[in-house]
Amino acid sequence: MADLEIRGLHVRTEEREILRGVDLKINRGEIHALMGPNGSGKSTLANTLLGHPAYEVTEGTITFKGEDITEAEPHERAKAGLFLAFQYPVAIPGVSVANFLRMAINAKREGGPRDGAHPEGRTLKGTGRQAGGEPIQLKEFRSRLEHAVELLDVDRAFTSRHLNDGFSGGEKKRAEILQMAMLAPDVAILDETDSGLDIDALRTVAEGVQKLHDEQGLGALIITHYQRILHYVKPQFVHILMDGRIVLEGGVELVERLEREGYDQIRQEYGDEVAA
Repeated sequence: MADLEIRGLHVRTEEREILRGVDLKINRGEIHALMGPNGSGKSTLANTLLGHPAYEVTEGTITFKGEDITEAEPHERAKAGLFLAFQYPVAIPGVSVANFLRMAINAKREGGPRDGAHPEGRTLKGTGRQAGGEPIQLKEFRSRLEHAVELLDVDRAFTSRHLNDGFSGGEKKRAEILQMAMLAPDVAILDETDSGLDIDALRTVAEGVQKLHDEQGLGALIITHYQRILHYVKPQFVHILMDGRIVLEGGVELVERLEREGYDQIRQEYGDEVAA
C-alpha cells in the first residue's frame, strides 16, 4: 500500500460535484506533479486531502500510512505527516517565523510516536521528528533552524520577522518551504505554490523542494497548471486532471507534451473520459 492512497474520490461543494472519481498513489520519496487547466479540480483535491470542511467527500477514501483519514480533522492529518503549502498563505502579525516554527513542532510532537518513528532519543537531521511527545528544547530547535536556513539559503534575519506580515509572494513561499524543512512531513501537497512568483523566487522554492526530497526523503505532490516550476524540480510521475478526473498519467515527457500542445489536444483525445 502506498503512503498516501486516494481511491475513487468524489467531492462536492455548494451542491456541485467537482471531483468525480480520483485515484492516486504517492509514496514518501516520490515527486508527483498534478497538472490541469483552471477549474479542473486541482485545488479542491488539495483542500480535501487536508480536511477543509467546505469540501464534502461523497464517495471514496483517503488512506495515509495504512489508516483511513477520510474523516480525520486537519490537525490530525498534519500530525500524521501531511503538509499543505497554501496558494495564499495567511499572515500572523505578532508571531515571528521562528516562534511559529517552534510551536508547530511542539504541536506535532504532541501526537506521540508514529508508525516508522525513530527509536527513543534519535532524530532525523534537520527535523523535529522524534518518538515521544516532549517539547523541543531551545538549543535543539536553534540547531535545527540553523541547519534549515543554511540548507535552503534563507537569510537568518528572515526568521525574526512576523509570519507572512508584509511578506512578498516569494517570501511567503520561502516561509512555507522553511516550515516543511522543520516539520519534515512524509508527504507535502504544494497547491500552485508557483502562483505569482518571479523567476528568482520560483527557482528558490523549487530548489528548496528538491533539497528536502534529497535530504529528508520528502514525498511531494506539486499541483500546478504551469510547466515552469517543473523545469527546476523534476517529477517522477505526472498526472493530468480534467473536469474532476485524472485522464492521463506518465513521466516527465507529459510536461514536455503539454508545452508543445497545451491541454486542448489532450481534451480532444480523452474527451469521452472527461465527459463520462
